Amino acid sequence: MKQNRVQADQNRTAALPDPDEFDETLSELDGANEDVRRLRPLTVLELLTESTQPLTLAQLAGLMRVPKSTLMRLLQSMEKHGYVLHMPAERGFVTGPRANTLALKTLRGTNMRRACRAVLRNLVNKLGETCNLTVPDAGRVLYVERVETSEPLRMHLPLGTWVPMHCTASGKLFLASMTLLERQSILSRQVLARHSPHTIIDRQELEAELAKNMKRGVGVDNEEFVRGMIAVSVPVHGPDGKVVAAIACHAPTARLSLDNLFENVPQLRSAATEMGAILFPES
Repeated sequence: MKQNRVQADQNRTAALPDPDEFDETLSELDGANEDVRRLRPLTVLELLTESTQPLTLAQLAGLMRVPKSTLMRLLQSMEKHGYVLHMPAERGFVTGPRANTLALKTLRGTNMRRACRAVLRNLVNKLGETCNLTVPDAGRVLYVERVETSEPLRMHLPLGTWVPMHCTASGKLFLASMTLLERQSILSRQVLARHSPHTIIDRQELEAELAKNMKRGVGVDNEEFVRGMIAVSVPVHGPDGKVVAAIACHAPTARLSLDNLFENVPQLRSAATEMGAILFPES
């Protein structure tokens, strides 16, 4: 038993990046003092998480004021260990699975996470259907918290799951809240894949649908992602008034209609206000 624990510890240690590998790359970042130099990987992650779309090497180098050739070596090292991902179609970088997993684990272990989950649990107790907290992540929707209904008929999506923007309630809400330029920048790099017979894959039709979402202030998924499942979402606003997250409620059409879900919007908005106060306590 002890031998197994030792072996497990060794395996975990072997999976970690070699600190010297980052140090060698970081030492090439000219003109940076020691503290700033060692924080460069975190700066990369901060910039990627703050962006609504993948950032190119040139954009990152400009924001960080470092040579592109040197920064590229750092990005390659971070990609090797799963902290960033290069998206060839967009010619840019996004946060990688290891960074996203770390962020989720950090949230799960905090009082903030417990408070967020309590808001969702209270909402599920009132509505009787699954509710989620989602955030936009480089042109996708990321599930960061979730409380499921006790009903046997439900859809299960683990935390950390990414789903498309163009056919989900949260995703359409995020797209509708963007400027036209931001939205076009994201959608121009994506294929509007058909996930069900109801998925909107025509770009002009999607724009018209997003305009309706914007007018209502509610994101709607009318069996567009999964046939037989519907959802509505409302925004969680940051201190500057921008949409930073969404609370969504979804249900099977065998149990509820879209009109039934719309009746829950006032309670969803109230929960979104609570969530905003938790995420931004000083605003």
